[in-house]
Amino acid sequence: MKRILVMVLKNLIHVPYVAVYILLYARENDRHSDQQKYDFLKKVVNYANRGGNVKIVSSGQELLPEKNGFILYPNHQGMYDMLAIIDSFGRPLSAILKKEVANVPFVKQIRKIMRALPMDREDVRQSMKVILQAAKEVGEGRNYVIFAEGTRSRNGNQLLDFKGGSFKAAMKAKCPIVPVALINSFVPFDSHSLETVTVQVHYLKPIPYEEYKDMKTNEIAVMVKERIQQKINEETKVKSYGTE
Repeated sequence: MKRILVMVLKNLIHVPYVAVYILLYARENDRHSDQQKYDFLKKVVNYANRGGNVKIVSSGQELLPEKNGFILYPNHQGMYDMLAIIDSFGRPLSAILKKEVANVPFVKQIRKIMRALPMDREDVRQSMKVILQAAKEVGEGRNYVIFAEGTRSRNGNQLLDFKGGSFKAAMKAKCPIVPVALINSFVPFDSHSLETVTVQVHYLKPIPYEEYKDMKTNEIAVMVKERIQQKINEETKVKSYGTE
């Protein structure tokens, strides 16, 4: 919480600009392009990173499919996950968010700008409706982020089990799956230090539909989790990233 306060205080000069454009871009039937809106979000994230002494390092963008219409499946470490992805990902994308945060002030407007979909994990029918909607949009060329753990891991860089149901959207869209390894994304908001922290984002080799089409969703979940955990283990053994 200390870092969030400092982040806000250092960016007070930008608050009027950010507030105006959030309200503008979050309007129903806003005519600005998705890329214009996404570029704005990247600028806001840049303000947050500088104000909060957070450095984002990333790799693997060259592995991303050239054609839009795929789903990123990152591990889930905390509130900074989406900021790190937006900072390192150049194309507009949407996300599936849990309903508990979907209507929080500011988050609600960002959700509208990203065209993110709120999901009620306790309502099977509503959850399936969201999965089908996401699959439809992915099939039309939109990129999505889905956190397959369902909730944030509280064990640092160790992953929770990935939920098979999260991969139904990819199965229905018949799209590439892109595993994403997030490292130390929990540190900015979980640590009490204000020292500079480095968050890593690694985009791994996409998994084409042909590779997973005959697998069960639970099997896909295990495969994606193992690839992400392997990358995290490799990176954390090579160099310890944390506060500098």
